[in-house]
Amino acid sequence: MNDKRPLHTLQSQMENPATPLEREIAELGPWFHNLRLEGGVQTAPNHPLGDFPAFKWAALAPVLPMDLSGWTALDVGCNAGFYSFELARRGARVTGIEPDAHYLAQASWAARRLGLEGQVQFEQASVYGLARRRGRFDLVLFMGVFYHLRHPLLALDILSELTGRLMVFQTMTMPGEEVWGTPVNFEFKERNLMRQPGWPKMAFIEHQFAGDPTNWWAPNHAGVEALARSAGLRVTTRPAHEIYLCEPVQDEPAYMASARIKELREATGQEHEA
Repeated sequence: MNDKRPLHTLQSQMENPATPLEREIAELGPWFHNLRLEGGVQTAPNHPLGDFPAFKWAALAPVLPMDLSGWTALDVGCNAGFYSFELARRGARVTGIEPDAHYLAQASWAARRLGLEGQVQFEQASVYGLARRRGRFDLVLFMGVFYHLRHPLLALDILSELTGRLMVFQTMTMPGEEVWGTPVNFEFKERNLMRQPGWPKMAFIEHQFAGDPTNWWAPNHAGVEALARSAGLRVTTRPAHEIYLCEPVQDEPAYMASARIKELREATGQEHEA
């Protein structure tokens, strides 16, 4: 058993492994994704969140095409690969990126166990490292990562440029569903408008949330939609709480797109590249 990695409150460790498969799972633990393998064996049957992330997929699955043959997909922060495998089963060619070598080892191992190596490839990379990647993916999954980033809007801009058809954007949010129609422009003396309940905003988490020091941000609902718009995306539907299905905006004003892309390239060191 791997005894070098502490058990996080939202991870699960295989208890009392009895079979060779269970012993492999225990050695690769702890697990954040509960994967179902042959014989009904699960990687995280005692997950503190329940059957995670299957219950999130149950809400998302109906709004994605059943047949993704010919599609390319990017799974950002893929962890042990649950969503990557589900997309691959629908026919997509999936690239999963994950900065944590521990989870990446789980994903690669699971791909072999599930016979999906030909459909899925995993890379050790961060979302910021995608800034220089050329081309687009038909589908981008950006789930459970945004609020862990110190530079969240930069990451959203990077991924917007890589989104060809659809993006699934999921983030922890502040309580409340209010949306206030923010003005296109307003004066310094009108700053009190930003105190409206439905004004787009994000709460900054200085220390820890749920025992995790990498939780930095929690936007409100209005903030998520506004952030998406500012990145050149349009929210088309909300299949579940905190999950947003987005598509690239086709009629974004040229001056807005130009300013966004210019700043993105400067922030990622590409301002002098052709």
